[in-house]
Amino acid sequence: MLIQTVIDHVKEYHKGVFEGKQIDEQTTRDKVLYGNPHQECTGIITTCWASVDVIREAAKRGANLIIAHEALFWNHGDHTDWLQEENNQTFLAKKKLLDEAGIVVWRDHDYIHSGIPMEDGSYTDGIFYGVADKLGWTQYITKDIHHPLHFTIPKTTVKELADFLIQKLQLNGVKIIGNKNSTVEKVRIPFHILGDARDSIQEADQENINCYLTMEVVDFTLAEYIRDSSMLGMDKAIIGMGHFNLEEPGMEYMITYLPTAIKADIPCAYIQSGDMYDYRTR
Repeated sequence: MLIQTVIDHVKEYHKGVFEGKQIDEQTTRDKVLYGNPHQECTGIITTCWASVDVIREAAKRGANLIIAHEALFWNHGDHTDWLQEENNQTFLAKKKLLDEAGIVVWRDHDYIHSGIPMEDGSYTDGIFYGVADKLGWTQYITKDIHHPLHFTIPKTTVKELADFLIQKLQLNGVKIIGNKNSTVEKVRIPFHILGDARDSIQEADQENINCYLTMEVVDFTLAEYIRDSSMLGMDKAIIGMGHFNLEEPGMEYMITYLPTAIKADIPCAYIQSGDMYDYRTR
């Protein structure tokens, strides 16, 4: 089966409606980011980010298609003209690795977030359902099963939850804002907290969210609010995990349905792109 056919089948498997609109092939981020898709597929690797180490491992396994959730060359639109013009050395070295192994990289971002089919025929966000599955939390999803971002879990502490996440997701560590001994029951995964967080602050107060598992969070707004709330004795905290760390389980979960989606017996495997953070503590 051609790589392009594999890609087409995966697109067909997803819902194809993202942020309320049908995905537009002209504007979607989900493009072939590198390589020639008009060749036979020898194997498929899923990952959050096609790092140098992921590319090397894919080549070792003889796989020539990497399905990645995020961009390949360090910018959101995966533009490479500026890198080529400047003869960027890291760009050229990474490109050489891809060329030597004949690897194609296709980004699956909008499509997988648009939804994967459930048993009842509806669709759920493929990334965040994968997170829930990895953590054993599918039975704890509240509000909207189709957007699994709210959970009511058995009571625990922030520290215990942090330790669980580090072990379960193979992380080097996490950041904690708030009292690590406070109680956690209501958990929320927000989107990027990079500026104004009025909605999240209102939600934390009105819905009594105990802990946010964040991708990105700046020191301002929500982080300040959570810290003040904690100082006042309230059960509120943030566990900062990192964007890729939080979304990786969705690409691991893809392996469970990929053979069905592509309608072919092609070797498929997940490679964790890995925690990019290391920690030095006093």
